Amino acid sequence: METSDLIFPSDERYSEVLYFLYREAELLDNRCFTEWLDLLAEDIHYRMPVPITRGRNLEYSDEMDIFSDNLASLKVRVDKLRTDFAWADTPPSRTRHMISNLRLKVTDKPDELQSISSVLVYSNRFSQPDADLFSAERFDLLRRVNGQWLLAQRTVHLDQSVVGARHITVFF
Repeated sequence: METSDLIFPSDERYSEVLYFLYREAELLDNRCFTEWLDLLAEDIHYRMPVPITRGRNLEYSDEMDIFSDNLASLKVRVDKLRTDFAWADTPPSRTRHMISNLRLKVTDKPDELQSISSVLVYSNRFSQPDADLFSAERFDLLRRVNGQWLLAQRTVHLDQSVVGARHITVFF
């Protein structure tokens, strides 16, 4: 990122986006998935490309994703969590999202910003002694619509090339 394109913490937009990300994490951690869907733009693209280890480098596939969702498929995932058929999330996961290292960049559109942040997601099923930890970098496109920030795109890059979790049922 060139420094001329960066938005620094003294800029009001930085605080707004940071609050947006914290609010999003709170909704996910409290399993308020319907309210979380309200934070998403209608044309959302939400994906996690497959991590690939090449020598000493961790790269990400352009052709394969662990998940690749739009708003309709995210709604299906949320609706399924409310049924008795969400076997991979039974009992329901307890999560904690920790967001840090926010960097913002202007785009060529005045109502959009690019965001890069680090996320650590702790996930545990209530009665289980083990937990899953996911460390990742998120690349977001945020769009201001009617005075409110919405998530228009998210690409999640896991920091591990082999996912030890049996299921990925959490949202990042």
